[in-house]
Amino acid sequence: MADKDALLIIDYTNDFVDDQGSLTAGKPAQKLDQSIVDLAEKFKDDNQFVIFPTDVHKKDDPYSPETKLYPTHNVRGTWGRQLYGNVGKWFNKNQDLDNVWQMDKTRYSAFAGTDLDLRLRERNVKTLHLVGVCTDICVLHTAIAGYNLDYNLVIHQSGVATFSDLGQKFAMDHFKNVLGAKIVD
Repeated sequence: MADKDALLIIDYTNDFVDDQGSLTAGKPAQKLDQSIVDLAEKFKDDNQFVIFPTDVHKKDDPYSPETKLYPTHNVRGTWGRQLYGNVGKWFNKNQDLDNVWQMDKTRYSAFAGTDLDLRLRERNVKTLHLVGVCTDICVLHTAIAGYNLDYNLVIHQSGVATFSDLGQKFAMDHFKNVLGAKIVD
């Protein structure tokens, strides 16, 4: 079986992207919408994988460390957890394909407490392409876990955003200089 790539579209939900989201990165995140759709379409057409690791919580969950850190966000079954904009429309149109799926995650990293590594290895995925929000939180923690599991990493700079320029710069430097990720536009 030939080596495969996977595009991970991390946490691109209304709560993290929309102006009305409870923990929004706002305009910088909204600007990613079409570039993420274009990437997803390319991966789908090339018979690669498009995976949506998506944060999920319960309101006031005493077992989630995020309850103390952030406002309530990405509660299952709410508008806030729905995928944002054109990305959401793209997913709804393609979610029944074998190479497109959404998965729940309850921690920053898409690997923590999930079967993502197993599913990727079953499909002979060697390289992870990361986009989504927030660059210095969930994207970064997913990249670190992927690095520690020996995946090749590609960060699409035109596909990631966060709350501050400082956080964006730190994460991009970390991807490149500490994780050896390939940075592309």
